[in-house]
Amino acid sequence: MPIAMTTTSVTAAEIMDRVAQLLNDPAKTDYTYVVQMPYLNMAIDELIESSENYNNSIHNITSAPITIPVGKNAIFPTPPDLIIPPGYIAYPNNLVDIQEVLERNPGGNDTFIALPKKEFIQAYPQTGSLSYWAWEHQVIKFNPIGANTPKEVILRYITHSTTLVIDPTTVIPIINCRSYLSFKTAALCAMFIGENQTRAQVLEAQADEAMERITNMSNRGRQQIMTRHRPFRAGWKTRGGY
Repeated sequence: MPIAMTTTSVTAAEIMDRVAQLLNDPAKTDYTYVVQMPYLNMAIDELIESSENYNNSIHNITSAPITIPVGKNAIFPTPPDLIIPPGYIAYPNNLVDIQEVLERNPGGNDTFIALPKKEFIQAYPQTGSLSYWAWEHQVIKFNPIGANTPKEVILRYITHSTTLVIDPTTVIPIINCRSYLSFKTAALCAMFIGENQTRAQVLEAQADEAMERITNMSNRGRQQIMTRHRPFRAGWKTRGGY
């Protein structure tokens, strides 16, 4: 599933122009778009994987309701060919990790209720409801005998978003990605093309700082932390004003 477009999106060319500047090649004589592109894609992959690991908000998503018939007790990965066989219950193919599983009676009138997660579901009593869920061998499992009435389930999960650069005009729709992708791509190019380890280390450190800023911003958003600024005249007061 592609990431939604935003007003802060950036093109591949904008990133690669910055990379050329960082590598002292503004004319892109050595570090052409073609040369840079594989390393930009590597940097994008690392950014997305790190964002998934830190559970940045761009990866949070809720599935459409999934109907669980009577007696069924599992939701399986989507087949590689994306063809769902009859009777096969599949979860979305962009699922990376599960945050919550919720159930309700079909029909849309009841509120979804979160199910508790268990590590070893076989150790718990069997009931006439889905009751619990476990994540085993990439399968979402419920009470071993399933429910005695149909249920609707939604998944709140971390999604994998794929953005690959195919040419300089490709839009990279990831918020606040400019600094990280510029420094990271430049670091990879310096290391594996220019074989300049010293410059690569400096650029990698800048990329790490950019990643930390992205992560901190996402964390503050989840915690609803507001940055407090000092009053305009606070400094003057500490120097003897009144």
